[in-house]
Amino acid sequence: MSHQGREGKVQYIQKGLLLSLCLLLAACSSRYDESHGGSWRGYSESVYATYYADRYHGKKTASGELYRNNANSAAHMELPFGSMVRVTNLANGKSVVVKVNDRGAFKNGRIIDLSKSAFSSIANIRDGIIKVKVEVL
Repeated sequence: MSHQGREGKVQYIQKGLLLSLCLLLAACSSRYDESHGGSWRGYSESVYATYYADRYHGKKTASGELYRNNANSAAHMELPFGSMVRVTNLANGKSVVVKVNDRGAFKNGRIIDLSKSAFSSIANIRDGIIKVKVEVL
C-alpha cells in the first residue's frame, strides 16, 4: 500500500471515530422526550418537592452558577438549564416561579429541589417535602 493510501485510510478512520464520539456525546445529553414537540413550554407534572440544605449556599450548581438560598432557583432531573418553571403547592395553591440551574441527587422519586427562599414562599420549611405541580413557562 502506498504512503498516500495509508494516509487516506487513517483520515477515514479518524473521521469515523470523530463522528462516533459526537453521536455518543449527543446520546449522553439531557434526556429528551419527543412528546414535547421540540419544546418543553407547556409541560407540567405533579411531583414532590424539597429544598436545598443551607450547606449548599455559595456552592457551584451543575450549570456553573452559584447557589443562593435567597434566589428563586431549582434543581430538576431533566429540564434544560435556564427553564422558567411555575411551582404550585397543591395543598394551598401558592406558587412561585423559579429558574432551573442545577441537577440533583434526588431520593425516593423526587425530581425537583427548590431554593430555600422559593420553598418558603409556598410552604413552611418545617414541612420539608410537599406535593407540587411543575409547569414550564
